[in-house]
Amino acid sequence: MAERIVGVKAPNFEMKTALGDGENFSIASLADYKGKWLVLFFYPLDFTFVCPTEITGFSTKYEDFKKLNADILAVSTDSIYSHKAWMNLSPNEGGLGRLKFPIASDITHKVSRDYGVLVEEEGIALRGLFIIDPDGVIKYSVIHDLNVGRSTDEVLRVLKALQTGGLCPLGWEEGDELL
Repeated sequence: MAERIVGVKAPNFEMKTALGDGENFSIASLADYKGKWLVLFFYPLDFTFVCPTEITGFSTKYEDFKKLNADILAVSTDSIYSHKAWMNLSPNEGGLGRLKFPIASDITHKVSRDYGVLVEEEGIALRGLFIIDPDGVIKYSVIHDLNVGRSTDEVLRVLKALQTGGLCPLGWEEGDELL
C-alpha cells in the first residue's frame, strides 16, 4: 500500500519542459509555483489517443484556472523533444498544436515514482492528477487507469471547493452553500 500523499508537502521536482509555444524549452520546479495553486497532471505517452484530449482540454480551460490563481503543468516520461514534436503537429494530424502551459519531461522517472504514478515495468506514468496549494501541500489526488480521460470541469469544481476552505457536500458547485 502506498503511503498517504494528500495533506502532506508535495514531493519536490525540477524537470525540463517544452513550452506550449512548441518552440522553446525551460525548466519547471515546484518552487516556481509557490504562492499559486498548481494542477500537476501525469499522462502515459505522447502521440497516443486519450492523452491529447486531456491536454488540449486543459489548455482550452487554462484561463479559468488562471482566474483561480492556479497554473497547470503536464508531465510524462517522454523527452522534451518528443513533446515539442507533438506540439508541432496539428490536432487533425494527431498532434496537440499550441498549448497555454508547458509539458515536463520526467525521463528519469523520478518524479513519477515520487508521486506514486510510475508503472515501473513499462516506464510510463498512470493518469495521476494532483492539486497542490500555494504552500506546496497536496490537497487533492486522483490516480486511475490509462484508458479513461479526466474531466477539466471536475478539476475546476474541486479546485474551487478547496479554495472555499469550508465543507463542501456532494455535488457542490460554486455559489452553493457550505455545510
